[in-house]
Amino acid sequence: MPTARSFRLSLLALAMLLGTGCASYTRMSPEDRSALEHRLTGVDAEQYLRVSSYVTPFFGDASRRLLTPYSPEDVEFLNDTQGKPISPGPIQATVPAGARVRITQVEFPTAWVVTERVLYSPRTWPWVYLEVEGAPKGPPLVLVLPPQLDKPEDFRAELEKYLSPRSLKPELEALPALVRDAVREKRLVAAMPADAVRMAWGPPETVRRSMEGAARLEAWTWPTQRRVANLSDGRLVRAEEAGKSLLP
Repeated sequence: MPTARSFRLSLLALAMLLGTGCASYTRMSPEDRSALEHRLTGVDAEQYLRVSSYVTPFFGDASRRLLTPYSPEDVEFLNDTQGKPISPGPIQATVPAGARVRITQVEFPTAWVVTERVLYSPRTWPWVYLEVEGAPKGPPLVLVLPPQLDKPEDFRAELEKYLSPRSLKPELEALPALVRDAVREKRLVAAMPADAVRMAWGPPETVRRSMEGAARLEAWTWPTQRRVANLSDGRLVRAEEAGKSLLP
């Protein structure tokens, strides 16, 4: 009969085997990871959605759901064998900017964690588990952050693109009702201020700035470049999705 000591040695050998066969995808130190998770699931657990977001399936993993500000066509976490992005699944619900959020877990892609995740999922990226006010009941919601966030401050900066530690109620109430409704429904309307565009469609992937006379111009593009918006002096003047104009 195996002893407790031999069992512990077997577990250690297994961990070493997994570690050599599957490298860790995080370079953040264990101490920094532990402190960051402790803080984010403790005193900083209560947050608010900074951007209206979709709830979708999680790449065939029925035990989780994805929370993302981007439509499934624009999610680019992993590719199939032809190099095309794998869709997480169809939109199941929309949660508006300003919704109350609670961070329940922060999971880094260590060697051990990666081996336990579903193969065709963004398993080499950090996952932040959330409880979101107003979201349909179901499996845990996961916000996926980019890989190689090596420092706690980098991780926090990325997280703050999607979550706010303070309520967005004052900003939302200051918007005209038409714009506020558009943000809630992830739509754009003419003359929308830049902050409202970001709350509706999520943070753009690229922003190109230029001047035309005294006007400050910005061209925003989102992942896959399927969505494009042009702003002048901080106001929306043109928006396209898949080459189709969205504004009158």
